[in-house]
Amino acid sequence: MILNRRPDIERFLSAPDATIRAALIYGRDIGVVRDRANQLAPKVCDRPDDPFDVALLTDGDLDGDTGRLEGELAAQSLMGGRRLVRLKLGSEKSGPDKLAAEALTRHAAGELNPDAFFLIEAGALGRDSALRKVAEKAAACATIPCYEDEPGDVARLVRESLAKDGVGLTADALAVFVARMPKERGVARQEIERLALYLGPGSGMTATPRDLEDFLGVEPEASLSDAAADAFGGRLAEAQAGLRRAAQEGEAGPAAVRAIGQYLGRLRRTLTLAKSGAGLQEAAKASGVFWKNEREFLRQARSWTLPELDRLQPEVLAADRACKTAGSPDQLIAERLALQIAGRARRLGL
Repeated sequence: MILNRRPDIERFLSAPDATIRAALIYGRDIGVVRDRANQLAPKVCDRPDDPFDVALLTDGDLDGDTGRLEGELAAQSLMGGRRLVRLKLGSEKSGPDKLAAEALTRHAAGELNPDAFFLIEAGALGRDSALRKVAEKAAACATIPCYEDEPGDVARLVRESLAKDGVGLTADALAVFVARMPKERGVARQEIERLALYLGPGSGMTATPRDLEDFLGVEPEASLSDAAADAFGGRLAEAQAGLRRAAQEGEAGPAAVRAIGQYLGRLRRTLTLAKSGAGLQEAAKASGVFWKNEREFLRQARSWTLPELDRLQPEVLAADRACKTAGSPDQLIAERLALQIAGRARRLGL
């Protein structure tokens, strides 16, 4: 059973079906994988931290003992509760993947301890992964692929986490903070905790963008958002230089294309709201434009049109797909896209 939609995933993690005796949670962002596994564990085992009820294994534990995993799945709980076998696969070796697939096949069929729950956490498993193939076909196993958080997911995480500490952000401040958040869920949580301490837990403060200036500091010169703004502003050399600086700071081509797509989305939303009767400045604020960037953004919004953005959207999507193809020159693809956009912006008079 594959769970792709967020509502289905959240429903399962909150109240897993009693007929499910295994779950494979995998994805490139290990922080998201870990969060979901930690959410599921107490729902399938009364004492998820009790070593008498839980067996914690890694791929290293399987290297020297090929029968250990099935042995743990066949064992009974010493305390009488439901047993949890939690396997964390941290490498891309085929050996542990195959052993886990074989154990999952037997456990899903009820050949081992049918009352035990087999929880597997893994990285980005390819389509050739034996474990992934078995998990997707097994009716008694829930397979949950984890993708990189979308801005809406990050915003939700920020709001919920800060609310627990009795602090919050205005809509504009939330947009600013989310735009600066690291992409890995675990690191993102650390940043949120740091922000909560900065605002003062229990203070009831709702911070504005100005309140965050000292906390965020100066945005890096090579930020992808600035490079995207340069592209849509018709600044050819600045856009290319910005992307190259971002690459030196570890921001790969797919992230650059995503930043360009997000900027296009803000322009489209602004122009759509303006077409519906909103003032252009009001529309820009509603689209999450930071006040410091408002003047340049409005200059661009007065030149770009919805038809021009619609013609540009397929090129952004094509670049995004091309960047994610194995072995592709993703940085060059991102630079070419930025230069194409800057060229169009110049033809529009920017």
